[in-house]
Amino acid sequence: MQLIDGKATATAIKAEIAEEVKQIVANGGKQPHLAAVLVGHDGGSETYVKNKVLACEACGFKSTLIRYEADITEEELLACVDKLNKDEDVDGFIVQLPLPKHIDEQKIIEAIDYRKDVDGFHPINVGRMAIGLPCFISATPLGIITLLKRYGIETSGKKCVILGRSNIVGKPMAQLMMQKQYGDATVTVCHSRSQTLKEECREADIIIAAIGKPNFVTADMVKDGAVIVDVGTTRVPDATRKSGFRLNGDVDFENVAPKCSYITPVPGGVGPMTICSLMKNTLAAGKKEYYK
Repeated sequence: MQLIDGKATATAIKAEIAEEVKQIVANGGKQPHLAAVLVGHDGGSETYVKNKVLACEACGFKSTLIRYEADITEEELLACVDKLNKDEDVDGFIVQLPLPKHIDEQKIIEAIDYRKDVDGFHPINVGRMAIGLPCFISATPLGIITLLKRYGIETSGKKCVILGRSNIVGKPMAQLMMQKQYGDATVTVCHSRSQTLKEECREADIIIAAIGKPNFVTADMVKDGAVIVDVGTTRVPDATRKSGFRLNGDVDFENVAPKCSYITPVPGGVGPMTICSLMKNTLAAGKKEYYK
C-alpha cells in the first residue's frame, strides 16, 4: 500500500509555479493576482481562505482578501463581483462558498466573468470542461487528476466508481475520468439512491469518495489492489485534540488501507491539492492561457 501524499505534491507544484512567476516578472510580465471574497465567519471557510492567502505567498502571487459580514445584501455582493470583473489588475477571483441563506449562490456564480472564474464554477467553464475544451477546471477534481498523474496511476480503461454527484466534485470528476485526455476510464456514479452501490464499489479499480459521510467506505466494499481517493472532510468530535475535533474522511482508512495499492489520507491528501489547483488556475488566468 502506498500513501498518496497530497501535501508533498502540492508543495512541489507551488515551488514550480513560484519559479515560473519569477521568470514572468523577470521578463517584464505581470505578477498574477488572486482575489478572494469572504462573507461571514464560517469556520471552514475562514481556514480555506487563510490557506489560499498563504498559498499565494508561496507562489509569488499578489492576493487580496475582501471581507463582508453575513448580513450583506445580494445587491452589495453583486456590486463587489462587478467591480472585480472590471478590475484589470485582478486576474482571477473566488467568492468563498457557502454563502448566507438569503443570497442566491447560483446568481453570484453566474455574475462572475468566466475568464476570471478560477474556481471553475461558471456554466461556461463547466460546459467547456464537459466537452473537453480548454477552461478553468474546478479545483478539487483538477487536484485529484493531478495526483493520479503525478503518482503514475494507470486510469485508462479502468473501472472508476465515484461516490457523490455534487456540482463541485462528483459531476465534474465523472466528466474528467471519462474523457480521453484525462482519465479515459469507464465511469459509474453512485449516490444516496443507488441500489447496487456496494456491488459497484467491489468491482472498482478506482474509488473516488465524495459523499460527505465519515467512514462510509468500508473494507468489504473494496477489492484488493484498488486505488482509493478520499475527498471527505467531516469534523468529528475528538476530546484528545486541542480544537475538540478532527477531520474524518469518507473512507474507514484503518481497515481499508491494507487492501489498497494507493490511498489518500485525510487530512493531507486531496485538501492541499484543491488549493494548489486554484493556484494553477490563477497562473493560467494571469497568462491568459484559456481566454484572451
